[in-house]
Amino acid sequence: MTVIAEYTVSADDFALAETLEAVPEVVVEIERVVAHDVGQVTPYFWIRGDDDDAFADAIERDPTTQSVTRLDEYEDTTLYRAEWTQNIESIVYAYVDIGATILDAVGRADNWELRMRFDDEQHVRDFGDYCDRNDAPFTLHRLYHPSEPRTSGQYGLSTKQREALTIALERGYFDVPRSVSMEVLADDVDISQQSFSKRLRRAHRNLIANALPVDFAEDDTRL
Repeated sequence: MTVIAEYTVSADDFALAETLEAVPEVVVEIERVVAHDVGQVTPYFWIRGDDDDAFADAIERDPTTQSVTRLDEYEDTTLYRAEWTQNIESIVYAYVDIGATILDAVGRADNWELRMRFDDEQHVRDFGDYCDRNDAPFTLHRLYHPSEPRTSGQYGLSTKQREALTIALERGYFDVPRSVSMEVLADDVDISQQSFSKRLRRAHRNLIANALPVDFAEDDTRL
């Protein structure tokens, strides 16, 4: 049975360490990456922050990426595509060798939060052994099967998704007629209306997938 593991790792042991150090206020979110070969993996990632130009300059100089292309901009987020170089760190090689899938990767300042899918628990142990042998420390936060809520009552929701659902319910967003607008709710949590709308849709998806007996894909815990 497949297993989902959630880790925190140092940016020095994953990727974009120099970029995150240069623009620590920027949040980087890598989209799902399936392991094949490091040289063939082309990550897509979103960045959030007020200094997109500084980020663009920093990532062009970052030794772990090449062929960086800015694809789209949506209010406070920008989508990039890049290729990993051979300077990528041990943890990336580990997940490729083991055949894992990175479901989420969120980088902030000096660390990354990773959510990874493995074929079974033995592959999780193999990943840990690989990291230990290559001096790539990590912190394992959660280990669970996709069909199980991560903790009782969470139903696959991230903290920010639970917050979005809670505030929308409490403020009357789901009432008929609605008592509050999406714009007001977004202002309450200090993000754009588009970002709040995406967060709420992902929360709906995860809640329904975990609460109803349906065959569904893995939880989407992007912010």
